[in-house]
Amino acid sequence: MGCDVAESGELPYKNIKVHRLMCLELKKFIQRIMHIFSDIESARPRCTSGIEPFCSLHTAMDKAKLLIQHCSESSKFYLVITSNKIQSRFERVRNALELCLSQIENVVPPSLAAKICGIIHDLKNAKFLLEPSEDEAGKVVLALLRNDISASCSINQLELETLQLAALRLNITSPLDFLKEKRSIKGLLDKVGDTDPTKSKVLKYLLYLLKKYGELVWRHETESILGQHEEPDYQFIEAKPQVKSVLDKALVDDLSTLEPPEEFKCPFSMRLMYDPVVIASGKTFERVWIEKWFNEGHKTCPKTHMRLDNLWLTPNIAMKGLISKWCLKNGVTVSEPPRQPKPAFLSSRKISSSISVASFGSSIDDLCLQTSPMSHRSSDIDCSLDSPNKKINNKFSCGLSRMKADSLSCQSSTNRHASALASLSKLALRPWGSQCDAVENVKKQLNENDRFCNFSSSYVNPLIKFLKDAHDLGDVKAQKDGAEVLLAILSFSRVEIPPLHEDEACVLVSFLDSEITENVLAIIEVLSGHEDSKSGFVASGILPSILKVLDTEISEFHELAIKILCNLSRDSEIVYHIVYLDCIPKLVRLLEDPILARYCIKIIKVLCTSEETITVVAETSICISHIAKLLEIGTKDEQEDIVDILFSLCNEHAEYCQLAMTESIIPALVDISVNGNSRGQVTALELLLLLECHEEGNASQCSKPDTALNLENLCDSATHRKDNKTSSKSFGFLGRKISRFLHANH
Repeated sequence: MGCDVAESGELPYKNIKVHRLMCLELKKFIQRIMHIFSDIESARPRCTSGIEPFCSLHTAMDKAKLLIQHCSESSKFYLVITSNKIQSRFERVRNALELCLSQIENVVPPSLAAKICGIIHDLKNAKFLLEPSEDEAGKVVLALLRNDISASCSINQLELETLQLAALRLNITSPLDFLKEKRSIKGLLDKVGDTDPTKSKVLKYLLYLLKKYGELVWRHETESILGQHEEPDYQFIEAKPQVKSVLDKALVDDLSTLEPPEEFKCPFSMRLMYDPVVIASGKTFERVWIEKWFNEGHKTCPKTHMRLDNLWLTPNIAMKGLISKWCLKNGVTVSEPPRQPKPAFLSSRKISSSISVASFGSSIDDLCLQTSPMSHRSSDIDCSLDSPNKKINNKFSCGLSRMKADSLSCQSSTNRHASALASLSKLALRPWGSQCDAVENVKKQLNENDRFCNFSSSYVNPLIKFLKDAHDLGDVKAQKDGAEVLLAILSFSRVEIPPLHEDEACVLVSFLDSEITENVLAIIEVLSGHEDSKSGFVASGILPSILKVLDTEISEFHELAIKILCNLSRDSEIVYHIVYLDCIPKLVRLLEDPILARYCIKIIKVLCTSEETITVVAETSICISHIAKLLEIGTKDEQEDIVDILFSLCNEHAEYCQLAMTESIIPALVDISVNGNSRGQVTALELLLLLECHEEGNASQCSKPDTALNLENLCDSATHRKDNKTSSKSFGFLGRKISRFLHANH
């Protein structure tokens, strides 16, 4: 018996979802009791006073483990709204363990009794406390439940704010988190059945909230992480009743005015951003201006004045997308700012935190304006007239001196940078030691200034040659320095990428199993996105190496590898290699990762354009059902791709329709046919009609549905067939579902 208990003592402690502190406290006592369990079993007398407490202890231990297992497998939302009951269960288990051990203590040898006495003492003093964040989440959800809000198609602000706050407190912030939560609630519903109507009603309402608002909430959290919202404090989403799903649609609709929102403007120039980038503080700026700020020697955020951990610039793709939508909606064009722009912050509009006079001076001097003593005196006169205090004249003169000194310093620094960079184009002419010094020098200056303004594509090929030599010589430091410099140059948005030949591609591929794998993957990801480089990579035989990276346990490499595969999949030659190398099962496995899923979907979509490869996709185990399940949580663009894939498969072979018929596919397709992108609506409608034909058993007659049919025709068709007594029961059910969902969305 002792052995059995020991074996059942392993619990998923790492997967505890909620009430972690209480679970870990109880786990501590379970492990201490397990440590002496076999001794207790051996020492107890074979009488009633010894057997009964031991059996009770065994039962109490099982209850303790089941309680921890419940906190590991149940829904987070349901766990927090039942916090008080869960806390009481922990107390009862603690009391049961204490009672059993007290009885056993009296019938075992003194040495063992002393150990048991210590456990009893600690059990009496143990505290099972709720975590504040979980307590808060439970209270707001319970308050919402007490309001007893009826289900509706419109957005209820109270429901949305409650779900948003609770999800944040419970760390439910990604599509995968929401998917797991929905599955947990469905699992609880299956267990409850009709035995507890109250509990069933609560669980159904929680599931309704997640389905209705889940996408809106996780999209908001994702965009907040990207630095799109300038305010660091948590803000509730302001949603309008007519907005049904996508957050960026709500933002763009709310911002449809000729005056652009403040977050779309660069804090320096107060103009719409052409190339928004995020810095380490999370603030977004126009690339040109923040580069200038850093090149002047600043290592702090212009808005917060906080010192930055690094000077990296990350493109804010989400912000750029929203700016583009706003411009398209309002007929505004954003022109690229000049490389040496005139500082708009010299006007009366300022950044929320002040910027030094010296930085203004540097910006003026960089414009190479011709000034004279007369113009300076005029400036002095204007300044003295505008100022109530004549001391400003002296301050202004000092400011001009500092401006000039800063300008000369900046010019000297720029010359050093230009000289260091120029050495890269002639690396091969130098001895190996001198080559290493030159690359290391550029790397140091990159670390100090993050970006140069005069990168050239002529540096790319010499650096690849440098990497090849470093590989041949086994010089690991040179490999790391060369890869970092090459990646920095390729990442600079204004560098024109030169064509990559097979030999150069082979050099990079050879590093995919080395100490610089991550940097090389990032380099290949940039290069593989350019048409002129794809043929070189395909000829180099890169695919087996990329698949090998996907097989590793290093998740950081997976996203880069799948992006490369996605870029290369647009080349018709590599599509067949993907199939022959049995890559499709790997793609299906990666569909479970929400970050990688969108790239896998794009690759599978390309594979479905060929008759030779579409069959392999369809016959890969669980591929179709996995793709169909993603319809519920995917973005509109992802949904469009998924619908294209499913239609291609179902249109090719009628038997694939059955594989695609998951529990939620009909509601998801109807929703896309009403609210999706223009192409997604048409394809979703075609797929619905195709599945309808399959349900009726006439797939051969309906393999190519008429795309001219509109949504009203589908609704009328569904209603007509539902009333037709000769219709099959299966389609009658499908027709009723389509009709109900269409009317609900109208």
